[in-house]
Amino acid sequence: MEKLRRLAPFRTYSITQLCREFGCTARALRFYEEQGLLFPRRHQMQRVYSYKDRARLQLIVRGRKVGLSLAEIRDILDTYEDGGEQAQNAVALKVFKARLAALQAERSRLDDAMQTLSAACERLAGGPPMGQAAA
Repeated sequence: MEKLRRLAPFRTYSITQLCREFGCTARALRFYEEQGLLFPRRHQMQRVYSYKDRARLQLIVRGRKVGLSLAEIRDILDTYEDGGEQAQNAVALKVFKARLAALQAERSRLDDAMQTLSAACERLAGGPPMGQAAA
């Protein structure tokens, strides 16, 4: 087991393997490379991704899933390179809290819109507004 842990950093991945694992397209991986988020090596005409690229892609995919911008993701990833894990965690916490607040505000707007539409549907259907009992 110890031998596997020491060898893990030397594992490489093809673009096909990463696309399959993370459910993204080769085009997306090439785009992330163009944006300076991934840094695969080249072996002849093929991209070869390192364990570090795989870890970065995992963070990119998770960040995109929760609505982070590529700029926010880049800041988090670059902070690790410049200041280490503790600095990265501090930046990530700040970005995550801001995104959470934005999602909570969006939820509130959606709840209000849904209530308005429900009441309008009830009115148009001839029934009492939703949330009010019929007399």
